[in-house]
This record gives sequence, structure tokens and C-alpha cells, in this order.
Amino acid sequence: MIDLFGRLAWGELKLFEFFHAPSIDTAVASGAAWMAVLGVLAVMAWLTVARRWGWLWSEWLTSVDHKKIGIMYMVIGFVMMARGVFEGIVMRAHQTTALDGGVLSNTHWAELFSTHGTVMIFFVAMPFITGFMNYLIPLQIGARDMAFPVLNQISLGLTTTGAALVMISLVVGAFETGGWTAYPPFTGADFDPGPGPDYWVWAIALSGFGSMFSGMNFAVTIYKMRAPGMSFMKMPVFTWTALCTSILLIFALPPLTVACLMQALDRLAGFHFFTNDLGGNMMNYANLFWMFGHPEVYILVLPAYGIFSELTSMFAAKRLYGYTSLVIATMSIAVISFCVWLHHFFTMGNSATINAAFGIATGIIAIPTGVKVYVWMATLWGGRIRMTTPMVYMTGFFILFVIGGLSGIILANPAINWQVHNTQFIVAHFHNVLLPGLIFGIFAGVHIWFPKAFGFRLDERAGKITALLWIVGFCLTFLPLYLVGLMGYPRRSAAFDNPDFVPIMIVCMIGACLLMAAFAGLFVTLWISIRNRDALAVPLGDPWDGRTLEWATSAPPPPWNFAMIPHVNERDAFAREKADGQPYVTPERYEDVHLPPNTAAGMVVMIATTAFGFAMTWWIWWLAVASFAGMVLWYVVHSFREHPEVTIPASTVARHHKAWVEAASLNPGVTRDHENDTRNRGRAATDMVVAS
Repeated sequence: MIDLFGRLAWGELKLFEFFHAPSIDTAVASGAAWMAVLGVLAVMAWLTVARRWGWLWSEWLTSVDHKKIGIMYMVIGFVMMARGVFEGIVMRAHQTTALDGGVLSNTHWAELFSTHGTVMIFFVAMPFITGFMNYLIPLQIGARDMAFPVLNQISLGLTTTGAALVMISLVVGAFETGGWTAYPPFTGADFDPGPGPDYWVWAIALSGFGSMFSGMNFAVTIYKMRAPGMSFMKMPVFTWTALCTSILLIFALPPLTVACLMQALDRLAGFHFFTNDLGGNMMNYANLFWMFGHPEVYILVLPAYGIFSELTSMFAAKRLYGYTSLVIATMSIAVISFCVWLHHFFTMGNSATINAAFGIATGIIAIPTGVKVYVWMATLWGGRIRMTTPMVYMTGFFILFVIGGLSGIILANPAINWQVHNTQFIVAHFHNVLLPGLIFGIFAGVHIWFPKAFGFRLDERAGKITALLWIVGFCLTFLPLYLVGLMGYPRRSAAFDNPDFVPIMIVCMIGACLLMAAFAGLFVTLWISIRNRDALAVPLGDPWDGRTLEWATSAPPPPWNFAMIPHVNERDAFAREKADGQPYVTPERYEDVHLPPNTAAGMVVMIATTAFGFAMTWWIWWLAVASFAGMVLWYVVHSFREHPEVTIPASTVARHHKAWVEAASLNPGVTRDHENDTRNRGRAATDMVVAS
């Protein structure tokens, strides 16, 4: 029986850990395990009672529609964010008591900061930005879908696999304790022979393939499927940031995947790539990881820059100032991001010459980032700004991101970096960059494009309250860490011995509670909006006076996106159509639309790779072989089957499109002063002077 289940045993279940050894520490571990299990059971129960299994399978899990795949990525991001936020609260609670030893064990503390970073970077931030790119790229370039729809679904399946393995580690076994970077020797077999590092290795390696495939898919889609007339310099800025992000995904993910597989060989097959003996060198891992790790920062933040670019233009009612400089800055960041990775280990023994070179490169990359900030401010200057929820997030972003960026300039100096590298100052810095730069951008984007995806707006009052909670909560949680970092509080430490830290950590705890309230506010906003969805409905599809092609469709868009592929003559094509008084027209004739059929390919990959990753973690070799062989066999058989396209008759396309055009033509349009009340049905009255 032991051989059949590898090293897996009943004692690995965390569900009953508290009952065997009651304490706050085990209560946290067992409570998290029970929350994960009960959450899954609750969802399954609801699907069963509501008889939604068939709908879930046919409408979502087997769909290759880029819009639905994008939404599913976002759902993964929100689910995993719940875990990340809860872990942050627990860590802050521990730090407020760390002078007396804290409420958690040292091992559990190390496990928490490892999972928190892993979850937030790989399974919150990555699904969010991939979801936005999935949803928006084809709509913004006038395409019907991604270049490789089935590969898109497979990428989603691989990302889900990584998230599933990390969530399984809550219930069975434990996670690694070497930080989100999983540095050996902390994750080597000698130091940690348990399943924790293996969970990390397989979750990151398998999801990494999915991200790399997504990058290739996005790049080919943008290169090959733009609407006629849409040259590169006529693309929306978000599409530009998505293109640069795609290139980063293609080139930055392989080093991480290679590092994971080499680490797996060290642990499972006795190799010595990163060990301290037989020729191994841990610094090889550090270089491989950060060759991915610093481009990863821009993989995450560039799409958020694209969102901020779109919203400044949209909510200032102006054409984006400095489009060309913004594009050049985006491309410059993408290139330079590969030249700065070594600043993550200035303290690890490199020569002064190498440190100086990477310090200079780190300072240089701030220049195109600064260009973006000035472009956004110039766009807002003189515009007719509406302080909607996205603009509240933008305001918080401006203030806090600039602070984080300036702290990054300070850290580009190797001598200063040496003093603060292993302190809470660094924790403050990277949260100061990623949370306002990425999360605020994501939430602003959700408020902008949610009505496009679901046909109704999010409640504005609840959205603004939630945005303010995020901003204030962030300030209280992370800005004080600059101070305690300069006072000498080390990062990653489970305890401290300076009582002066305690009042500051209490302030951080209060901020963390506000962040928890802000996260809950997202769901309150959603609940209020769903409850009032008839009053908030915007079926005509253009509630904000949008400028780009995605707003030239109904809300939600039909599966085929456009009744006819648009022809583009300039940037902001839809804004020009509205300024010319021709935003809604019908073609002389409609044609049949051909779409790819639904497929279970992504689900097969997800189930098989999750089983494979779990089996490799627990050394269940028969399951590893069976899952891998079964997946290969399924694809061999699947490749010989006929997969006829789904044909949407021209009459169906015409009926849908004409009904939408007629409804839009009968609507007089809502002015900006009333865009947040019930008069807004999705047709904005354009300010023609500004739009032109």
C-alpha cells in the first residue's frame, strides 16, 4: 500500500492537524485546509442544485472563445487573490506579536511568506494580465479570435494546473520554505526532503509552459490578424503593451522553466546543478531565476501601463498625448528589462564592475517609465476629467507608484542596496511598485471593461469606497515598512528583538485589515451591481465614450466579435467614426462567420498535468506515467478526428447586428454628466471637438 501511494500517508492531511496538537499555529494551518475543501464542496453543491454542470461544461470549460477564456483567467486570479490576502493578514498578525515570539512557528512563517509571494506573482498577477490580454487583444485589433484558439485553452489549463497544485498543498503536505524564489540550498533535497519544494517546482514549471504558449499566441495574433489598415503605429496603446509583454513571455519564461526542471533533477535524480558539492553552484540558479524574474516585473506591469494609458485618454476626453513616445518607451522597457536582473543579488559577491554596470542599467530603465508618467499627466492636463472609480485608482497609482519608483532609483545604487537589501525596506519597495502599479491598474480595468464583458456597469459608489480602502490600506500597510527597514528590521525573519518596531507593526496590521475590507469590497460591489443589473445595463456597448474598436460592439459582444471585419484608417478609429457622425452603420451584405468548435483539450491537459504534478511531488510513479501517457494518447487520437468549424449563418449575424444598430440609433446618447445614472444604456454622447 505504501508503494502504491509513494510517500503519501494519512498523516500528511492538514485537516486534522489542529486536533492532534491544538495551537494558534495549527489552527491557522487546519483552518486554511478546511476553507479550501469546503469552498470546493460549496461550489460543487451549488452547481448540482442549480443543475449547472452541463452549462459550465458546454458554455465555459470547453469554449475556445477568447473572451470567455479571458474571464476564466480573471476568475482564477480572484480566487487565488483571496488566499494571498488572507495569508498577508496572518503574516501581519504574526509580526505584531513577533517581539514575543509570534503566533506562528518559524517553519509555518517561512511557508507563509513563500506561498504568499508565489501565489500573488504567479497565480494572481499572471492570470489577471493574461485575462485582460485574452479578452481585449482580438477586440482591439478587429479580429474574431486568437490565432490559435485551442492552444489558448490549453494555456488556461496549464495555468489552472499550477494554481491547483498550490491549493492542494494547503490540504496535503506542506509548501516549500525558501521564499517565492525557491532558492537552493533551502529547497534542496538535503535541506528540505519533503514535498514542499516539489509542489513549487511542478506548479511553476507546468504553468510556465502555459504562459510561454500564451505569449506566442498573443504575438502571432497581433502580428498577423490586425484589421485591414491597422499598421503598428495605429494600434491602441494597450495592444502595444500586450505585444511587448508577449515578447517578454516568449524569452523570459524558458530560463525559469529550465531552472525548475534542473531543480527537479537535483531533487529526484541526484543531479548536482545547484548543490554545494560535485560541481554544483547555487548562483547558476539565481542567474536563471532572475533572468526571468526581472522581465517578469514588466510582464506584469506593462499591461497595467496599457490600461492606464487607455483610461487617461478615455476619462479626460482627449486623444492620448505623445503616442509615439509612449510606444518607444514601452519597447525600451521591454529591451532594457533583460539587462538589469543582477540588481536582485548585489549582495551575493559579484565584482564592483558588474554591480556598477547593472546599477547603471537599473537607473536607465527608470527613464522610459518616467516618460510614461509624464505622458499620462500631459494627457490629463486640460482634459475634461471625470472622477470615476478608474480615475480614483489612477490617482492613487500616480502618487504611490512614483514613491515606489523613486525608492527603486535609490536601490539602483549598489552601495545603498548593500545596506537595505535584506530589510523590510525591500518589502516596502516591491509592494510599492507592484500593488499600485499592477493591482490598481487591474481593478481600474475591471471597472472599465466589466460592462463590455457582462452588459452592465459596476456600482460607482461601492467602487469608489473600495478604491479608497485599497489606497488607504496600502499606505498604512506598506509605507511604514520603509521606516522599520531603515531601522534594521530584517525581511523574511520570523521574529525581532527591537520593541520600537511594535507600534509600527500595529499600524501595518490596521492597514492589512483595511486591505481585507477592500478585497471584500470587490465582492460587495459585484453583488450590488448584479442585484441592480437592470438599472446598470449598457447593452449598446459604449458607456464611457470609448475610442478603440472594442467599444464598437454590443455588450457583451457576440461570439464572432464583429459582423464584418473593420477597416481602420487612423488611431482611435471608433472615436473618429463618432466624431464624423457614422459610428453605427450596416454593410451592404453580410457573410457567414466560421468559428472553431468547442473542445475538451484544455480540460484534458489540466486534469492530466495536475495528476502528473501531484504524482511527481509524492513519488507516485505509476500515476505519473499513466497521466502523461494518457494525455499523449488522447492527443494522438484527437488529432485524427474531424473538427468541423461552427458556421454562423449570415442571416444570424445580420439579425443580431441590425438589431444592435437600430437600438443604438434610437438612443439619443447620454452626456458625461449622467453616465453613472440609469440614463446610460451604453451610448455616450461624444464631445466632438475633443474627440476630433
